[in-house]
Amino acid sequence: MLLITGANGQLGSCLKDILGEKGAIYTDAAELDITNENDVRAFGAAHELTGIINCAAYTNVDKAEDEPEPARRINALGPENLAKLAAEKDIPLVHISTDYVFNGTANQPIAETAAPAPIGVYGKTKREGEENVLKHAKTAVILRTAWLYSPYGKNFLKTMLALGAQKDEIRVVADQFGTPTYAPHLAEAIVRILPQIKRDTNEIYHFTDEGSATWYDFAHYILKTAGSACRVRPIATKDYPTKAVRPAFSVLDKSKIKRDFNLEISHWTKGVEECLTKLS
Repeated sequence: MLLITGANGQLGSCLKDILGEKGAIYTDAAELDITNENDVRAFGAAHELTGIINCAAYTNVDKAEDEPEPARRINALGPENLAKLAAEKDIPLVHISTDYVFNGTANQPIAETAAPAPIGVYGKTKREGEENVLKHAKTAVILRTAWLYSPYGKNFLKTMLALGAQKDEIRVVADQFGTPTYAPHLAEAIVRILPQIKRDTNEIYHFTDEGSATWYDFAHYILKTAGSACRVRPIATKDYPTKAVRPAFSVLDKSKIKRDFNLEISHWTKGVEECLTKLS
């Protein structure tokens, strides 16, 4: 049976939509504390596992600056424990990582071979998690993704819809570039990739939807497509200070994953349209 951690989050919920209630063992922190190696080993001993998809993460980028240890436990120690379990049981691990492992100084889509240089606690702990997976897993695929949203949980798209319903005008950062990624598209890619992972593979791949956008572009398209009368005004990062520094450019190159797994990837605007349809 497949183990999915972080199953109550956006990506875990989307995987459950695809695989069904009985298609995997779905756990969140209440069912399995991935930061506790003994708990992970005991869970592995109690279940016949065929693979692991680790969706668990500490994702509050600003709060992580004040809580580096909780972030490190979930983002770095948890993946290490799961990688050890996967190696012990000789099963594949799919681990979800982030564009925040880069510093944002690139000016063209970033390949997997680019040197990581995280600039905040969140990115640093996620990079440590990558290193732990590469060190301890026998068969693993690390998927870096970005700007995830879905019909589930809290995310940028749902926040923009709520603000658009309350306000006549909102201001959104227009000098940070990335790619909005619809979580069901990532979930579909994972399900397609998993059976293709060759034994003793230990690779990093990039997966986002196609295209690039700023947060302003993203917000504008959400509200326009939703038929909102709320105006979106572009602002600079300096006019919207946050505790954690965000990468200014984190568009990821997806050539490798498309080639190795024969994936076709949708444009980010299609994801917005699909999400709005699902929410309507």
